[in-house]
This record gives sequence, C-alpha cells and structure tokens, in this order.
Amino acid sequence: ETDETPRRDTSMEKLAKLTPVQGGVCTAGNSSTENDGGAAVVVMSGKKAKELGIKPFLSVNAIAAAGADPTRTHLTVGKAVRKVLGMSQISLESIDRIEIQEAFAAQVLADLKDMGVSPDDYGKVNVNGSGISLGHPIGATGVRVLVTLMHEMRRTGAGIGLECICGGGGLGIAGVFERCE
Repeated sequence: ETDETPRRDTSMEKLAKLTPVQGGVCTAGNSSTENDGGAAVVVMSGKKAKELGIKPFLSVNAIAAAGADPTRTHLTVGKAVRKVLGMSQISLESIDRIEIQEAFAAQVLADLKDMGVSPDDYGKVNVNGSGISLGHPIGATGVRVLVTLMHEMRRTGAGIGLECICGGGGLGIAGVFERCE
C-alpha cells in the first residue's frame, strides 16, 4: 500500500495544465487533499509529568485563537499569531521553527506575509512539507501539525516553535511551544 499523496505521476507539465478554481490561483495541484489519518498527544501539567516520571517533549507557552470574516480565512492566522506572540512575549524573530497548516499554497504565502515573516526566514517554515505533501486529515490536522513541529524541534535542537492553523468558518489558532529536552 502507498500513501494517497503525493501522486507519483505528478510533473511540472501536468501541474501547469490544471485549471484554477473560480479564475484564481488555487488548483488541485497546489491544494491539499483530504486524507484519512489520526494523531494523538498526551497533555498534562508539569507537576503530573514529574509525579509519573514522564519527561515531556514540549511545554505550552501560550495558545490563542482569533476570528475573521469566514470568506477571508487567510486573515485569521496572522491575527492569532500576533495575539499569541503578545501573550508569550516572544518575538517572531525568536521562533526557530514554524509549522503552518497548508490547505492551499497561496494561503500559506498570504499568511506568512500577514504574519510579517521575512522571505529570508521561509527556510524555517514547514521544512518537511505540510498539507499538500503530507496530507490534510480533517479533524486530526491540529495534532498532526503539532507532532510534526515537535519532531522537527527534537531533530534540530530548536528551542521555540510556532504552530498555526486556519480553520473553516473564519477561525485561526496559533500556539508557541518550547522544547523541554
């Protein structure tokens, strides 16, 4: 058995022939697929982890949500990120890794611009891919993105990570996480 995406027969020539939706820029080639999947994390207080002898991977610094017009969902991530950075008192420049749910490639680029991420820092964003390459398991995406962030932080020794997700209906969520190891 093989993964549902990416399609093995994809080529630049085939992608160039895809028709954008409603005259825009989103096509089946730069949009995530809806995939089956599941993910789980265990969340507990530091006190409880110590009591059970469990060494945590990450600690939650702050989590924030923000809303916007549901027809302009791309604006929600930037609002949530500005809110969570204010709560955590951590600057965007201090973030070592950013994982942002990629429903559409254009949406991620709009989010990064709205968040104020410099193109020079794109190398710390979704370094292993995201929704288009890894899949978008509706209902499990938030945890999938967090687990991807956690493993990348462990692999590279990154100290601070930012998770961002836009949700249907005009909701954006962002979290700042710190590596415990």
